Amino acid sequence: MKKYILLFSLVFSVSSIMKAQTKVSENILTLDSLSTSPKATLADVAWISGNWKGEAFGGITEENWSRPSGDSMMAAFKLIVNNRVEFYEIEIIRQVKESLMLQLKHFKGDLKGWETKDETVDFPLVKIDERTVYFDGMTFEKININEMNVYVLMRSKDGSTSELKFNYKK
Repeated sequence: MKKYILLFSLVFSVSSIMKAQTKVSENILTLDSLSTSPKATLADVAWISGNWKGEAFGGITEENWSRPSGDSMMAAFKLIVNNRVEFYEIEIIRQVKESLMLQLKHFKGDLKGWETKDETVDFPLVKIDERTVYFDGMTFEKININEMNVYVLMRSKDGSTSELKFNYKK
């Protein structure tokens, strides 16, 4: 009987670990509601720091990430279409207990916020390895020291989702 209880406990534990993350698109994972983020530090994601440029949404994108300091990294994002800023983002990756959280706020080209004053868009950490950081709905993939891909889960008003890829170079 003890053997079966031990086997059941092992199977339940393994299945719980396997269910901690769900693949929602080719490159994006989401954290299941009863799961917690894995242990990680800012040193694990320091490779994201730098001045990155790419193309998306029919325009030029810039994303500038600071090195880790003060238990966080910060970034400014800008989308330029036809020589006009469409929108900005302020982003942070911060240490939360023993894991990481990515948070951001959007701003129109005139710096008026999309979210309310105290509202942020939050992306808890789902999984991390030496070249990929999976936040819930956003993935950073290191191609090499001068190139990375960022995948973002986009949700439309009708509830459907799609994956948007940003290819950045330093």
